[in-house]
Amino acid sequence: MTFRLCYLLAPWIFILLIPGLSEGGKLLVVPMDGSHWLSMKQLVLKLKERGHEVVVLTPEVSWQMEKGQSYTVKTYPVDYTLEELDNYFEEFLTAHLHGQPFPLNALALYNISKHTFRVFFVQCKNLFSSTETMQYLNQSSFDALLTDPIALCGATVANYLSLPYVFFMRGFPCNLHYEASQCPSPLSYVPRLFTFNSDNMTFLQRVENALIALLELVYCNALYAEGLKLSSEILQREVSLVDLMSGASIWLLRYDFVFEYVRPVMPNMVFIGGVNCAQSKPLSKEFEAIVNASGEHGIVVFSLGSMVSDIPMKKAREIADALGSVPQTVLWRYTGEVPSNLPKNVKLVKWLPQNDLLAHPKTRAFITHGGSHGVYEGICNAVPMVLMPLFGDQMDNAKRVESRGAGLTLNILEMTSEDMSNALKTVINDKKYKENIKRLSELHLDRPIHPLDLAVHWVEFVMRHKGAPHLRPAAHDLNWIQYHSLDVIAFLLVVVLLSLFISLKCCMFCCRRCCFKKGRTSKPTKSKSH
Repeated sequence: MTFRLCYLLAPWIFILLIPGLSEGGKLLVVPMDGSHWLSMKQLVLKLKERGHEVVVLTPEVSWQMEKGQSYTVKTYPVDYTLEELDNYFEEFLTAHLHGQPFPLNALALYNISKHTFRVFFVQCKNLFSSTETMQYLNQSSFDALLTDPIALCGATVANYLSLPYVFFMRGFPCNLHYEASQCPSPLSYVPRLFTFNSDNMTFLQRVENALIALLELVYCNALYAEGLKLSSEILQREVSLVDLMSGASIWLLRYDFVFEYVRPVMPNMVFIGGVNCAQSKPLSKEFEAIVNASGEHGIVVFSLGSMVSDIPMKKAREIADALGSVPQTVLWRYTGEVPSNLPKNVKLVKWLPQNDLLAHPKTRAFITHGGSHGVYEGICNAVPMVLMPLFGDQMDNAKRVESRGAGLTLNILEMTSEDMSNALKTVINDKKYKENIKRLSELHLDRPIHPLDLAVHWVEFVMRHKGAPHLRPAAHDLNWIQYHSLDVIAFLLVVVLLSLFISLKCCMFCCRRCCFKKGRTSKPTKSKSH
């Protein structure tokens, strides 16, 4: 009887002992649409693979957050169409491709950014207006929440549901990811975003850095004003940007110090740069044939990211001229009107297996917009880069690659065909670029654990322990005066001044006493007259 019972229970015991299945948790994911979702999706799939129940909360209208995956997708209605969403992004891209170079058109770019952010805030408002969705969230017992916080909605949902939350991101405007985590950011060697400075700044660059830091206090609050108002209404309390962000248990940051400038960090900041660098797969017959036909010259991979594959015709013709000046075969991800001067060595494709092509030994260079996904795939596969940043953090990413000697940066608004041709020939023919990117790649890949596995560990850690309060610094409980010890400095200053005052008074008193006694002693006595 006992043997028969053990026989029947054995399969169930085996299933329970499989890693991940016996301790599976329930995770709510509030992602950011567009390219931000691509690397987070890899983490979501890995967590699902490990036996966790993963629910991805998405708007009904989106670009890349498709259904039909192994994880659960919960959608909520929104009051805009896909066409309107495309138009918003088209306006945003047009402002960067047709305007003056940054920072000359800073005000125009700022206004279009506010307009774009308004779309994300509308998404969040639609989410909380959906009675069915909110009822589902309130009735589900989630262990934690994973979100890209740039649109604030994920952090607002986490606070509303009282869930511990993990941030998954590249960075924040105004260096908020450092300010909110109470991370020191010395202006002397930590460049602010959009300054395009390295960590070795001249005096004038440090002045610029300080001025940008002061400006951030104004423009970032204005950029997020509408979102903060919505969050305050939902949470029924006044919230600031730092308040909303500072509650994150873990910050999963998609960079490492092979690429990023070295700076102070906090213990709850985990660096997962290269999380999107997957093991390369064999090329399809179509791409393999193109690569093999390139001969000894090899290929150049050209992509402006997952969101941009069409550019103004005038600029497309200039680029086509430049690409025709190199002997390599160029695989260009492009969906716009074909330039009339397209050279024979350029192959236009609507999609390309970017990582697999970069991993191919015949790849000589990578022309990229400087997005963090592409930059890390370039680093992982040791391919020198020509960078043409368009918007966001891409300019700063390009500056970091260039400062490492792993590529060259071009201003897409000002560059000529000759500029691009020279840059491409330089990174291909000058061996120092290949040597530098190879050194970066070796440093980046020399790690004890893959970034994806590291990210999985920390998400599971927060799910198991309901947060990570032991990593939260006491600085969060201090006000600005206490944090900078201004009260202590003022107290010590008062003590010193009081001591000096008392000492001075004592000295003056002693001097007066001494002078008085001396005066009495030396005073002549009157002789008596007889």
